[in-house]
Amino acid sequence: MELVLQKEIMNTQDTYDFSRIAEAIEYINTNYKDQPDLDEVAQNIHLSPFHFQRMFTNWAGVSPKKFLQFITVEHAKKILQESRSSIADAAFETGLSGTGRLHDLFINIEGMTPGEYKNGGRELRINYQYSESPFGSVLIASTVKGICYMAFADEKQKAFDELKHLFPNASIIEMNDEFQTNALSIFGADWSKLNKIKLHLKGTDFQLKVWNMLLKVPMGSLTTYGGLAQKIDNPAASRAVGSAVGDNPVAFLIPCHRVIQSTGVLGNYHWGPNRKTAMIGWECVRMAG
Repeated sequence: MELVLQKEIMNTQDTYDFSRIAEAIEYINTNYKDQPDLDEVAQNIHLSPFHFQRMFTNWAGVSPKKFLQFITVEHAKKILQESRSSIADAAFETGLSGTGRLHDLFINIEGMTPGEYKNGGRELRINYQYSESPFGSVLIASTVKGICYMAFADEKQKAFDELKHLFPNASIIEMNDEFQTNALSIFGADWSKLNKIKLHLKGTDFQLKVWNMLLKVPMGSLTTYGGLAQKIDNPAASRAVGSAVGDNPVAFLIPCHRVIQSTGVLGNYHWGPNRKTAMIGWECVRMAG
């Protein structure tokens, strides 16, 4: 009982810390042109500079000042410029090892059968659990073939309702399993022991094609809706690509957060623009390290 209570306290603290970090990121995003200093950001989120510096560095691995450099529009433009050549070429290199591994190398999508797609998962048993990530609480769910859903769960019931809406006829049970445990390890520091992550997704052929292409955008890189449309050989389909990106049922594992506007502006995100900014910055920091 004591261990469970301690874990619950830690999870609550993690969620609280990220909420403060998200506040800081929102302030930085709004005021990045003025390059706010540590005291200014800390004051805005009602923390002492010392406490804010320590909390932020523990979370991001770098100081708030360094993180600010990673999430300015100009930096995003630079990454986007560099990404174009890598995405256009055979840049999604394999054979990487250790903590530098790109998570797209470990993720495989299997589409659901037409029957599973049409009948709302009538034949499916789905396990789910709530867990913690560096970006707040998540709900993760899986079938016997792999992960079918992962969403940030600021409101647990809302996240569950979305899962139920996606699979209205499935048998949905709160239970963790190996698929979930392996997938959640993506948020850990050491990827050298990361097993292949399997996804079992409900989507149209077009959506699956877009989601597969998203997996080829390396960590620390960015792309645009137009860039994705070109990669699937349908350059006029930017709007449809945007809809498919927005319908992504698996947060972070399928990195729709790496899709930004062609101007370098990070843009909106299903689970909030501040979370998107945090994810992009967190990934840039990891790759820079």
